[in-house]
Amino acid sequence: MNSREALVALNMLEHVGPVRLRQLLLHFEDAPAILAASRSALERVPGIGGETAAAIADWESRIDLVAELQRIQDFGCHVLTSQDEEYPELLRQIYDPPIVLYVKGRLEARDRNAVAMVGARRTSHYGLETARKLAYQLAYIGVTVVSGGARGIDTAAHQGALTAKGRTVAVLGTGINLVFPPENAQLFERIAAQGAVLTQFPFNRQADRQTFPIRNRIVAGITLGTLVVEAGMNSGALITANMAVENGRQVFAVPGRIDSPQSKGCHDLIKKGAKLCEGAEDVLGEFEYLFPPSNRPSGPDPASALPAIELLPNEERVLAEVNHAERTMDEIIQRAGLPASAVSVALLALEMKRLVRQLPGRLFVRVR
Repeated sequence: MNSREALVALNMLEHVGPVRLRQLLLHFEDAPAILAASRSALERVPGIGGETAAAIADWESRIDLVAELQRIQDFGCHVLTSQDEEYPELLRQIYDPPIVLYVKGRLEARDRNAVAMVGARRTSHYGLETARKLAYQLAYIGVTVVSGGARGIDTAAHQGALTAKGRTVAVLGTGINLVFPPENAQLFERIAAQGAVLTQFPFNRQADRQTFPIRNRIVAGITLGTLVVEAGMNSGALITANMAVENGRQVFAVPGRIDSPQSKGCHDLIKKGAKLCEGAEDVLGEFEYLFPPSNRPSGPDPASALPAIELLPNEERVLAEVNHAERTMDEIIQRAGLPASAVSVALLALEMKRLVRQLPGRLFVRVR
């Protein structure tokens, strides 16, 4: 058994986490030696109680490592440990970095320049549009957009980054073979092709109340900062923001209506010192050394149109239904014959490419 296989096995055991593993490695020096140790030897390690020692000593009867390794191969993903060059450097720096990461797609060196974008699952139209727009701007500049693949703001963030043909990473609160929410199956495939889908959980691990906070610490730990787009006072997005603060990372928040409960969490973060964010420049300004103006796309707006205008099929279809007379969103949806969500994404992309302009009252006109 090699070290990678032993770490996969240890990660599958319920009573072994990153902190206990660190203690065990200090004592036994490598992962295979931990699995080969007796219960009495394990109990002599500081911080390792009888329950954990029993789980490790009896690991072969508790988990099926051979089956897990086969699932990894069959699913087409790979496993990273902290010894791998591809393992995110920022994640190594947190107090409890994951023992292993299951990855579908590929993490790249440029993903070090990443920003988390999180928010509520139940969100307003304003929240969704803002998340898509900000993610598009950041991804186009070269920032990797990281989120949790959940409904609402997470989904919008991934969509915006994909529309910009930039990189995005989804961190799951389940095993990598499970799609949650189920309607995001196609989205996850697109993310894996244009970035990465990752998790620390073994195959078939279902989501529960514990898995999402565990997932959130990875989202906060793998990024330079966390941007909260829309969140109520009880939103899990605030957990991610707090974890970012604990790891010494920057927190940004988008303001909303003062009478909207969905904006209370963001306003509270701003009161506590989070940087108010109205556009990508507010984020980039905190990391000027990574994204100096000279390295940004030319033009009056660094988040503006792509130099060569290239349209996706849905964008072409929607653009054909927008003319120089004002048209409402409902009119465009009806004429294009596409779902409202698809039209919304296409219109955002067309705005960023300076082909369509949005007017007050959710009216749209063609620019050229």
